[in-house]
Amino acid sequence: MRQQWLFAPTLRDVPADADIASHQLMLRAGLMRQTAAGIYSYLPLGARVLEKIETIVREEMNAKEGQELLMPAIQPAELWEESGRLEDYGPELVRLNDRHGRDFVLGPTHEEVITSLVRDGVSSYKKLPMNLYQIQTKYRDERRPRFGVLRSREFIMKDAYSFDATKDGLDENYNKMYEAYSHIFSRCGLDFRAVVADSGAIGGTDTHEFMVLSDIGEDTIAYSDSSSYAANLEIAELPDLYEAGSTEGPAAEKIQTPNMKTISEVSEGLSVTPDQIIKSVLFIVEGKPVLALCRGDHDINDVKIGNLFKTVQVETATEEEVRTYLAASAGYIGPLGVSEEIEVVADYAVRAMTDAVCGANEDETHYKQVQPNRDLPSATFADIRFVQEGDPSPDGKGVIQFAKGIEVGHVFKLGTKYSEALGAQFLDENGKAQPIIMGCYGIGISRTLAAVIEQHHDEDGIIWPKSVAPFDLHLLTLNPKNEEQFELGEQLYKELTSQGYDVLFDDRKERAGVKFKDADLYGLPLRIACGKRANENIVEVKVRRTGEVEEVDVSELPQYLEKLYQTCM
Repeated sequence: MRQQWLFAPTLRDVPADADIASHQLMLRAGLMRQTAAGIYSYLPLGARVLEKIETIVREEMNAKEGQELLMPAIQPAELWEESGRLEDYGPELVRLNDRHGRDFVLGPTHEEVITSLVRDGVSSYKKLPMNLYQIQTKYRDERRPRFGVLRSREFIMKDAYSFDATKDGLDENYNKMYEAYSHIFSRCGLDFRAVVADSGAIGGTDTHEFMVLSDIGEDTIAYSDSSSYAANLEIAELPDLYEAGSTEGPAAEKIQTPNMKTISEVSEGLSVTPDQIIKSVLFIVEGKPVLALCRGDHDINDVKIGNLFKTVQVETATEEEVRTYLAASAGYIGPLGVSEEIEVVADYAVRAMTDAVCGANEDETHYKQVQPNRDLPSATFADIRFVQEGDPSPDGKGVIQFAKGIEVGHVFKLGTKYSEALGAQFLDENGKAQPIIMGCYGIGISRTLAAVIEQHHDEDGIIWPKSVAPFDLHLLTLNPKNEEQFELGEQLYKELTSQGYDVLFDDRKERAGVKFKDADLYGLPLRIACGKRANENIVEVKVRRTGEVEEVDVSELPQYLEKLYQTCM
C-alpha cells in the first residue's frame, strides 16, 4: 500500500475528550473517527487490525468445530418477551418500532435468536452437539459512553452458542471454548487472566471472564498471590474461616448516639473500631425487604445478595422504604427486633463478633453489647461481602491481591435457561422430549483492539504485535526527490511485496522527520528506511518494540528480515 493514497489522517495533539491511551492513539494514528457519542467509523488502518483479530478468532473457533453464521441485528421484541429479558435487560436495550408499529430491539446479544433458529431446525439428539458463532455489530445504549471503543454504544463482537444433549457435552464444549479463548488472546499478544465471574443479565452458571491486565481497567480482579485462582471482584468468594463469637455477657443495651450516622462517626463517638460495628443495609429483593449485615470495615456485595436469592432484582432500599420497614433513617437501622417480614442475612464475619454495636431502629440510638451468635437466632449467615486485599484465597493457597482488568471475553454455561423459555427441545434416544443444554461464548473484537493498544504503546505511539499489525513492514523513502533513494524504495517495495510481506510504503513528499514520527505513531513491527546510504545499497532497519536500529546491505535484507521477523512479538 502506497502511503500517499492511505486514508489515515493523523492528529498531532491529543484530543481533549480522549482519556486513555487507546482512545488517544486510535484517533491520533487515524484508526477511527467519532461519528456520534459512543459510535465510531473505523478507517482503513483500524479496519485492517479488526480483520486480523477476526481472522485469529475464526481460525481458533473453526479448530474447535465452530460453524459461522450471521444473524440479524434487528430482533423481534416478542422473542425477548418469551425469554423474560425484555424488561430485565434495562434501559441499555435499544428499542424501536417498524412502520406497522411492531416492536423490535437492536441486539446487544443473540441468545433469543439463536435459540429460536435451533428450536426450528434441530429435533433429534443425532444433530447434537453443535457450536454456532457469528461476528457482528452489537448495540447497547450506554448512559455514559467513554474510553473510546471500550465503552461504546455500537461495538463488534464474536458470539458463539453451543447446543448439547447432556451436561457432560456442555462441559466439553465449555472447555473447548476456554482453550480457544486462551489461544486467541495469546496470539493477539495480550497479558490476560481467566477469572471466575458473574453471569449478570445473560444468566447461567460456571462463567469466566477473560481480563486483559491494565491500570485503566474498569473491573477489579481478585487473585491469589500463591496459586492460579482469579475472580472478578463482584464474585470472588470468601471461605467461612471465622470462629463463632460468644453467647455470654450482659444483654444488648440501647444508648443515645446523636449525630452518629456513619461508621466513622460511631467509631469516633463510642471509641470503638470499625470491626466492632455491625453495618446494616436494607435491600429490596424481588419486592421483599432483606436486611444485610457485615462488619463496619467490610462492604456488602449486592451481586452476592442476588446470587444468594437466585435473582438479579436487587435494589438498595430508598430512604422512604427504610423508614417504612425499620422506623428510622439508614444510619440507625439494625437487626435486633425487626419484624418477621424482613429477612436478615449476615456475612460470616458477623457471627464471630462479640460486644458489637449496631443501629437500634430508632433515630440517634444504637445498641451496644450485641452478641450476634446469641442475639440473631433467625439470621442466615453467608458470604455476602466484597473480598479485600489480604483476605485468604478461597482455594486455601495464599492471600488475595487486586489488579485492574479490561474484559475482552466471557464464557457461560447457560444450561436450559433459554431452551426451556423458548421451547427448544430434542428427542433423546428413547424418543422423549428434552430441553437442549446451551453454552454462550462472547469476545469483544473492538474491545480487543483497544486492549492491545493499552498494553502495547509508548509515548511515541502504538507498538503492534506482529499478529495483529495492520501491515508487516513500514518502508520509508526519506527523500523521494533523490533519484537513488526513490529507485531503491520502488525496488524494495516490489521485492518485499513479492516475498509475501504486507508493506506500507511511505512514498510521500514529506520531510524525513514527519515520516519517522508517523512511523512511530503507526507502530508497525519493523521500519526500513531508504536514506543517505541508498547509493551504497544500505538501508536502516528499526525494530519498533525495542528501538534497535541496524544498517543492512540490501543483498542481505531478505535473510535479515526473515530472521528478525520471526523473533518479533
